Amino acid sequence: MQKLVFLLLFFCSFCVAQENTAQHFTAILKDSTNIEAKSIFGVDNFGTLYYATENNSFHKKTKDTTITYANFQLGDITSANTFNPLKINLFYRDFNTVVILDNRLAEISKINFNSIQPYKNVSFVSSGFNNSIWLFNDDFQYLELYDYKTNTIKLKTVPVQSEVLDLKSDYNYCYLLTKTHLYVYNYFGSLIRTIENSGYDSLAFNEAHLVLKKGESLFILEKNESIIQPIKHPKMLIKQFLVTNETVYIYGLNLLRHYQLKIE
Repeated sequence: MQKLVFLLLFFCSFCVAQENTAQHFTAILKDSTNIEAKSIFGVDNFGTLYYATENNSFHKKTKDTTITYANFQLGDITSANTFNPLKINLFYRDFNTVVILDNRLAEISKINFNSIQPYKNVSFVSSGFNNSIWLFNDDFQYLELYDYKTNTIKLKTVPVQSEVLDLKSDYNYCYLLTKTHLYVYNYFGSLIRTIENSGYDSLAFNEAHLVLKKGESLFILEKNESIIQPIKHPKMLIKQFLVTNETVYIYGLNLLRHYQLKIE
């Protein structure tokens, strides 16, 4: 009986210790920027802002200058990945086309998947390493790592069985969010982690953190972790959100708010 009591006390103490040592995340408002944008796509470590306006122009705004790229024939910009500022990719889903830009927003490549063989019906695009981009092939329901210089597929993943909600990547990892799961792949295309989706609808990612949105609440998944934790932040309409290092950006009502992530 004494052994049983001892074990119960030990287990309770262990649980309390785990709870006390668990990290808590709070978003503290540090700054804000007034900007009229249709979509915000990225903010880098130097405060450079990448966004699109209502006329579907893409802008790169620094403290001193703003440069613009526009291709009105392709319609709305569905997504833009600015992880590599030397090879920014713009995805125009309505025309099944990706445009690659350099750091001056000059065109490097234009990939029209309607005219490439074999034909690809692409629904999501994100950056890969070198001259590659991650594509989600909507017809076959799998990810492809596509080399746009050689028009070759470097790898394909196993098809997913649920509707895809979002896709983000860097040189090393690719995060695919579906209605049922979050899938994490390495740059070889190997599935290294699967986490059940409990209602998350979109994600933002940088080298340090993965931030997910559920309604008007934000959550964080730290690198190499499998537990998603809530971020305490003021209640507000979250039109869009981004993460750069320890800063979370929340955009809504023409105001980009800068929040510092505090870990306790």
